[in-house]
Amino acid sequence: MHAISVAEAGGPEVLTWGEVPDPVPAEGEVLIEVVASAVNRADLLQRRGLYDPPPGASPHPGLECSGRIAALGPGVAGWSVGDEVCALLSGGGYAEQVAVPVGQLLPRPGNVSLVEAAALPEVACTVWSNLFQAAHLRPAETVLIHGGASGIGTLAIQLAKAVGARVAVTAGSAEKLRRCAELGADVLIHYREQDFVEEVRRATGGAGADVVLDIVGAAYLERNVQVLAVNGRLVIIGLQGGAKAELNLGALLAKRGAVAATSLRGRPAAEKATIVAAVREHVWPLVASGRVRPVMDRSLPMRDAAAAHRVLEDGDNIGKVLLTV
Repeated sequence: MHAISVAEAGGPEVLTWGEVPDPVPAEGEVLIEVVASAVNRADLLQRRGLYDPPPGASPHPGLECSGRIAALGPGVAGWSVGDEVCALLSGGGYAEQVAVPVGQLLPRPGNVSLVEAAALPEVACTVWSNLFQAAHLRPAETVLIHGGASGIGTLAIQLAKAVGARVAVTAGSAEKLRRCAELGADVLIHYREQDFVEEVRRATGGAGADVVLDIVGAAYLERNVQVLAVNGRLVIIGLQGGAKAELNLGALLAKRGAVAATSLRGRPAAEKATIVAAVREHVWPLVASGRVRPVMDRSLPMRDAAAAHRVLEDGDNIGKVLLTV
């Protein structure tokens, strides 16, 4: 088969499309004939040599894909060759084929094409596990979503609104904020021109955000604690603004706040299967009904993965960037 390989740590130019050994599904795995994959920030970090795949995972980038089941490994039941699926991966999505544990499979949801389905598994699992399993977002609460126009942000807006939460977002352009508003965001904050702490406090009568979903990390830590409401929960899922910062525990104590930091890729297969099952139960019906939909910026041929990486690095995308075989 053909796949994208990382020749050496570096810029997008190190991504090469070429022949590699075919994957073979092991016990409890299925082989997927890939139709599309999606680009995630973790792929960019892996390319730079900053985020190695977990032990035993494919060396090729790609944390999600869609396609058709081509073969069943030993012990697999409940799925058939030819089923249209999408999957959460530990790696290997930038390829013509990938083997994946059966617990990380999802059926293609109705109202979504097979190519579009590639935009869902990683963001759906990330948003559900963080907003609802870790932060316990409830109806009528206010959630602040940093990077509202990102792949994660666009889905987080929709899921938060679906449960009856009030949504504030940050984004870096008027166009991105406009798209966030179309998805249901209530409070729009241009982070280049406005202070998100002041804007959220103004919108909530001084109370602050009950939940903050953060992709920035160190650069926002102090202000994220400031913007929290009493009993607020901050969940950090990205480090685009650095990994080290000083935390004022006094400010956190005064708000009886909580800070969590999570990642998805390195979790054990059993934990991923639990998250995937919850997504299938709670998120997939919303997608099938059309209340929640994947937001896609553009689609590029998989052999042009370098160009797709440049799009994310430039920060011009609204929603997901897909790679098609």
